[in-house]
Amino acid sequence: MKAIVSIVIGFLATYLLGKVVIPWLRKMKAGQSIKEDGPTWHMSKQGTPTMGGLMFIAGILIALVICGFTDLLHGDFGGLFVYLFALVFGAIGFVDDFCKVKYHKNEGLTAPQKFLLQLAAAIAFVVLLRYTGYLTPDLYIPFANVSLTIPWPVYMVFAAFVMVGTVNAVNITDGVDGLATSVTMPVAVFFLAASLLWGKTELGVFSGALLGGLAGFLVYNFHPAKVFMGDTGSLFLGGAVCGLAFSLDMPLILILVGIIYLCETMSDIIQVTYFKATHGKRIFRMAPLHHHFEMGGWSEEKLCAVFSGVTLLACVLAFLGVMFRY
Repeated sequence: MKAIVSIVIGFLATYLLGKVVIPWLRKMKAGQSIKEDGPTWHMSKQGTPTMGGLMFIAGILIALVICGFTDLLHGDFGGLFVYLFALVFGAIGFVDDFCKVKYHKNEGLTAPQKFLLQLAAAIAFVVLLRYTGYLTPDLYIPFANVSLTIPWPVYMVFAAFVMVGTVNAVNITDGVDGLATSVTMPVAVFFLAASLLWGKTELGVFSGALLGGLAGFLVYNFHPAKVFMGDTGSLFLGGAVCGLAFSLDMPLILILVGIIYLCETMSDIIQVTYFKATHGKRIFRMAPLHHHFEMGGWSEEKLCAVFSGVTLLACVLAFLGVMFRY
């Protein structure tokens, strides 16, 4: 029941905050700068308020405090740990967004700066989960229902790589109105179902708050978007997704539930690699993947519907792969 209430509170809080935050962002002239190498029609979005991720970050916190307070009193800090982990990434994104807005460019922090900050956050989170009992060095394999014990130092390297990769994959996915939002909603449902199935109430509350917050944000973020989440929101979402996967001690499930994030990232890597190897040839019309389909005539609404539908099917398959774990 608490998880259901957290969905409702997350939605209402984020939706109501949008009434205040979006006008404030406009007043602050926090407009998005659009990349010149993207689709030409995206230039019409120039100046749309960014950093809208602040809305659902705050909405999720409100839901977490109201619905997760009793869990905290009982010493169940999983939901709080995941929120704080995601918040660190959101803060990195906020600094990046702030630099873009202040200097009116589409580049904020440098890639090495972001990588080092994200890596430090990932290592700290892994250590925290390890010493609070949420995470083991036993790598659970879905469907096979077996675990492989990995030396702790090796597991830390693996975990840090997966976390930083996941966070940036979600960031890449945020390139079309409502896309990262709508794709992440089925992922939140998956983690909500898994948390409740295994009695992890505190993680269920966070997952519910995440789902509700995204639903409230989608009201403003769906095409034509009145606000963008910015790196503030997309890096927070990446942190939330991989934070939940590791808190439930099943990071490999990210391959399925994050199938769209993975495809978006791989399309970018393949395009750049092939372009350099062939001295100018391309596999995709434009990378990442959502731009490829846009250039093929897909509307932003169709992209959101298809990509979130694929994610939903993958999440159902993922649930079937882990439901008999315990």
